[in-house]
Amino acid sequence: MTDSSGGSFRDGDPVERNSDEDDSESQESLSADLARRFFEACPVSAVVIDATGEIAHATDRAVTTLGLPREDLVGRSYDPSEWDLFYDDGTPVPIDEHPVTRVFESGDPAFGFEYWIELPDGSRRWFSSNAAPLFDTDGDVEYVAVAFEDVTPLKQRETRLTSDHVRLLEFRADESAVPPSLRVDDDRTWIDIDSVVSLPDGTTVQYMGTSDLTASEFVTAVEEVPHYLDARLLSSVGGYNRIEAHSESETVAHVFTALGGRPREIGIASDEVRFRGELPGDVDHQQAGDEIRRFHPDAELVTEELVYSPQLLYDVVADALTDRQLAALDAAYFSGYFDTPRTSTGDELAARFGVTRQTFNQHLRKAERTVFQHLFEKSGAAGTD
Repeated sequence: MTDSSGGSFRDGDPVERNSDEDDSESQESLSADLARRFFEACPVSAVVIDATGEIAHATDRAVTTLGLPREDLVGRSYDPSEWDLFYDDGTPVPIDEHPVTRVFESGDPAFGFEYWIELPDGSRRWFSSNAAPLFDTDGDVEYVAVAFEDVTPLKQRETRLTSDHVRLLEFRADESAVPPSLRVDDDRTWIDIDSVVSLPDGTTVQYMGTSDLTASEFVTAVEEVPHYLDARLLSSVGGYNRIEAHSESETVAHVFTALGGRPREIGIASDEVRFRGELPGDVDHQQAGDEIRRFHPDAELVTEELVYSPQLLYDVVADALTDRQLAALDAAYFSGYFDTPRTSTGDELAARFGVTRQTFNQHLRKAERTVFQHLFEKSGAAGTD
């Protein structure tokens, strides 16, 4: 690739600085080299489109973000009619409102343009883009540079914060999902899912409770599920038993969390398992069904209900916390760290997260401070650490 000044993107030999001309050539060479290295290492999704409408360059991150092979992206014609962009309400973005079209026609940059598209894998993703012109020596727009980022998680959080309804779903799986020790009992066992916490090493910790099983029966049943590595009893009070289960991978409960909702409970009979959870009101239940069928291919949706959700404070606080802080607070609360006496120690929790006790305490203290600020400060604004 070469720059418009005619210099090539290659490392040159040292240049003697004996004249103004030499200085100018050195600066041009440095600019070309810097541009080459910038595009090679660029940490954002970006493409460059030439005046003929062809995509002349794409960063590695752009290739990954769009889910297209590089050979299918670079050299491809940027025909706005082939890139179906949609506004928030699902209305297609007219061709003359595409940011690339606008920049080529006006010569003015277009910042903060938000839209969603459907990727080749069928998923719907939100993007925020900034487009700017690159002019030739005559002042005409020769290229348009477009930087864009996937903002889908932010849009999902925004939807949760502005939606007052959730969708309660119940899926059914057959006997193969039933732990062996529970296949002989005709009574239905209900297990509450308190929280699912993702750990830095890719494993998860799930906090669950039930009054339908004894402590030993509960631990045994969970350990019989293949993807759980271990389970330990946290507390047994008034016939209600709570455990912590460590999983080597995602579980069905994690499906609801990943889609912006929450798992609720699991109902186990001798011949079937029921999974109940909630999703934001605007999330298609088919997404949850497709993910659950990765674990249980025969799983089917049996009930669906739209209900009011009083979870606003939780969502506001969760939005203000980092992922690490929220995970630390979740794990501390549901593992009994705040109970008297404690059922989990700081050292045990730090070990779960693979960090030092000091690091875990820092995450926890910052999370606690954020929660207190939202409870007690009139503005709810986060303070400085």
